[in-house]
Amino acid sequence: MSLLPVAAAAIAGAIIGSFIATLCVSWSRGEQASAGRSRCDSCNRELSVVELIPIISWLYVRGRCRTCGAPIPGLHLSIEITAAVLAAIAIALQPNTSGTALGLFWLLLLAPAVLDARHHWLPDPLTLVLALAGLLVGGIATGAPLVDRLIGGAAGFLSLWVIALVYRRLRGREGLGAGDPKFLGAIGLWTGWFALPAILLIAALAGLGVAVAQGRSRLDRMPFGTLLAGAAVVWTA
Repeated sequence: MSLLPVAAAAIAGAIIGSFIATLCVSWSRGEQASAGRSRCDSCNRELSVVELIPIISWLYVRGRCRTCGAPIPGLHLSIEITAAVLAAIAIALQPNTSGTALGLFWLLLLAPAVLDARHHWLPDPLTLVLALAGLLVGGIATGAPLVDRLIGGAAGFLSLWVIALVYRRLRGREGLGAGDPKFLGAIGLWTGWFALPAILLIAALAGLGVAVAQGRSRLDRMPFGTLLAGAAVVWTA
């Protein structure tokens, strides 16, 4: 297989990852992602073209603004690299339109996963975009028929919504975030209903592993949306 499509996918993924990183940082501050030229968060200097190149720019300035020396969050670099790797793997697995659609699925999971991991927040607009894209191209990415994906959307939402309702009635407190059922429903619109049990199992086992490794108690909040996103990537890889 030629490495050119994989390299092109990695470059495209890094560019998309740069926008995702900006979105995550801006939204976490209650700001809108800027539509104009990017600027330093500290001194407000407009960034040069070299400083806007994904991954390379962060390494070029050594993670600091060239004017004021303020540190540039490593989150930018991490998301750009992750997006590049995900896009490259998708095309390496399926060097065709299916791989492109699969890469889109994975990249659409990235922003919600980051925001949930950092802020326990799954924004509805991101979930809606994920759901709509699943309706349009989910079958190309996963091969799941439309009927199975429609059932997956309903089953994904209802399964976690019922679990959250029962937990709240029995324990008198929230056990799942309000965004988790909607997020799993959006994933189901990509994968179909048959993949959901495996995705839930992988996410649950991953969460258990993280809890044990970090010594968390059963009352500690866990970013289940992040775990679902990771499980969806693993299942569809």
